[in-house]
Amino acid sequence: MTEAVLTRDTGAVETPLETPLETPVESFSLARGLQALREEMDAPVASFFSSCVHCGICATACPFYVETGDPKYTPIHKLEPMRILWENEFTLWGRIKTKLGWDKKVTDEMLAEWEPLLYDSCSMCGRCSMVCPVGNDIQYMIRKAREGMVASGHAPEGLVAASVRAVKTGSPMGLQWKTLDVQIKHVETSSGLEVPIDKQGADYLVLLSSMEIINFPEYLEAITKIFAHAGVSWTLSQQCFEATNAGIQIGSKDIAAALVQRVVDAAAALGVKNVISPECGHAYTAIRWEGPNAIKRAYPFKVFHIIEVLDQLRAEGRIKTEGKEDDRLSLHDPCNLARKSGVIQQQRNLMDLVAENFVDLKEHGKYQWCCGAGGGVSSNERAEELKMAAFKKKKAQIEEVSPDRMVTMCATCRTQLEEGLEEYTMDIPVVGLTELIAEHLVESDEERGVRGE
Repeated sequence: MTEAVLTRDTGAVETPLETPLETPVESFSLARGLQALREEMDAPVASFFSSCVHCGICATACPFYVETGDPKYTPIHKLEPMRILWENEFTLWGRIKTKLGWDKKVTDEMLAEWEPLLYDSCSMCGRCSMVCPVGNDIQYMIRKAREGMVASGHAPEGLVAASVRAVKTGSPMGLQWKTLDVQIKHVETSSGLEVPIDKQGADYLVLLSSMEIINFPEYLEAITKIFAHAGVSWTLSQQCFEATNAGIQIGSKDIAAALVQRVVDAAAALGVKNVISPECGHAYTAIRWEGPNAIKRAYPFKVFHIIEVLDQLRAEGRIKTEGKEDDRLSLHDPCNLARKSGVIQQQRNLMDLVAENFVDLKEHGKYQWCCGAGGGVSSNERAEELKMAAFKKKKAQIEEVSPDRMVTMCATCRTQLEEGLEEYTMDIPVVGLTELIAEHLVESDEERGVRGE
């Protein structure tokens, strides 16, 4: 297997450090980008471009268009270079136009112009695909178009850097095991519980995201408490702890496959039956849905989001809680979790355990409005101002129900909610659902004994 690790400084593929993968040294070029786009022209793409009726309804579902009013942010417009190449080379009329010299060329300058549209103004939330009257999966095509952008050398510096760090260190934020190990020791001291590491034959391998490790360390303590309470056999792996897949975000199948393979290898080494994705919507779709396609084979284990596991434990009567929050709580559904994966009722089942005064946003579940930070946008510093503009739609949603606090189950969404609410001077704290469940556990005599009480 080979992988393309990006560097804009030299325009070359860089050999990753401390990885068994052998990387060829190639240069980015327009020719490579166009070839990558050609390779992405599958039957669904041809069908989608052929069936588009140019109605523009997809624009009404995109927070980047809705909050700016700029027609260039119309989702289908973001695919124009790919559409032009498709028409020129894959349709009869396009070939005739090319023969006559009437065709419009896809140039390096065009790709440079479209780069911000494909990366800055698209979180790949899939809301545009949901409303398309002819069923075009626009976010699917955006993902494919990014393959051509990467190969041609047109990708944001932030995502390029995150991809390089992911391959070199295993984490898009550059975290290494020693950083996580410090947090593990804090959790064990605070909780009096063991955080299992490299435990052979555990039922679950737990993955984390770097954003949780840095921004929300309470997540690891929460699952440690819940799993001890419910008697769950689980483990972390020193070989691979990161769930985020920078390859999926930037649009590189090779990088995506390499990062998925690390998870597969870690699970195989420990002989686990199941893998748990953390409170991160992107991480879940990357490992659950995209992963097997990336490595071109089925997993020898099952993949679950942490919320799915917690709801199953609830259904089995293994989570006992007491007391309920009496302030007004509302819920933000991560797009990857709800709209793309159908995990909608599970989080509401869990909210029923701990919330006395819960109110849903008017548009929720699969109709949820994106927070604006997914699809790599949160790692793209250049997109910060536009990301905050798109957040106005979420702000309006929240204002409609006036909650005291917001609850979510994605570290990227949580960070964006916190930053957006602060930006627009809305004093509404944000909490993770896993953490909220942990705060209401009924502690058994056995658990108190473990802590020496």
